[in-house]
Amino acid sequence: MPEVIYSLAGKRVYVAGHRGMVGSAIVRRLASEGCEILTATRAEVDLRRQEQVEAWMSTNRPDAVFLAAARVGGILANATYPADFLYDNLVLQANVIHAAHNADVEKLMFLGSSCIYPKLADQPIVEEALLTGSLEATNEWYAIAKIAGLKLCAAYRKQHGKDFVSAMPTNLYGPGDNFDLDSSHVMPALIRKAHEAKINRQREICIWGTGTPRREFLHVDDCADACLHLMKTYSAESHVNVGSGEDIAILDLAHLVSKVVGFEGKITRDLTKPDGTPRKLLSVDKLRSLGWSPKIGLKEGIADAYSSFLDGHYLERSNRAMSGDLTGQSDISLGKAKTSAPHAPARSAVAHHPRA
Repeated sequence: MPEVIYSLAGKRVYVAGHRGMVGSAIVRRLASEGCEILTATRAEVDLRRQEQVEAWMSTNRPDAVFLAAARVGGILANATYPADFLYDNLVLQANVIHAAHNADVEKLMFLGSSCIYPKLADQPIVEEALLTGSLEATNEWYAIAKIAGLKLCAAYRKQHGKDFVSAMPTNLYGPGDNFDLDSSHVMPALIRKAHEAKINRQREICIWGTGTPRREFLHVDDCADACLHLMKTYSAESHVNVGSGEDIAILDLAHLVSKVVGFEGKITRDLTKPDGTPRKLLSVDKLRSLGWSPKIGLKEGIADAYSSFLDGHYLERSNRAMSGDLTGQSDISLGKAKTSAPHAPARSAVAHHPRA
């Protein structure tokens, strides 16, 4: 095991975005670290308002910060509201990072996204691939903001000697995910489609394209564990990929999800729909060299995500599907959605395209 260079024990740790999927997982993981966990709702501090962030940070004086707050959404939201996605993400992360500097925060971790990498990057994608090619057009506004965030952390390290680090997670899933069929990503969409097909006794579900594109997935609790590991053992300018190091074809994923959920019908393919990027797999050599590897297998993780879905532990975002949602900054809380999942109404059994 690598040396612990920053212990969280006894520290005041602020999780920005604690109501989002990643932020809530980090809060769960911090519970065993012997630290004081600080959170703030949007009613207490709007991260897009510099004076509010500065005042909150100055008053609460956290020792460490996990910056997991962001405006998030699918392809439609990104395409329809590019200014919102770029502005809100730029300003909220700049406010938190600058306020952390002013408040003498000891360590900060910025959470990015694998969408920062070029659309046609070599596989698996190494950290050095950043800014070597054009971005995926469908989410470039979000990606540009995330690139700016990790570069801002690097700039504060370079100019002010701040111990600010960045982690770039792969496609995440698990408790707190977005299962709204108008805006969810491929994993929660498949889980909900298979569930609704099962309870409505449908004979098949259909996925977009050939089903051959490959995607990498990491359970959000593994992501949180990796983030804490990096917080305690890593200090350098370069960001670090956080992933499982393994990928799966979408058609195979659909079969695995169906098996876990208990849907026994057919999986068909709509070949008139696009496949998207053929493969998206992160290189996790740097993370593995630091002594971390995932603990939750894909089948086990899907079962946990499905259980959480049935229990209602997900965010209801259907009324925010167009404009996206400020993760952890909204007043939406985890709990039963407006439509009880086990008795959801019948809907089209066409699973979503792998957007991630």
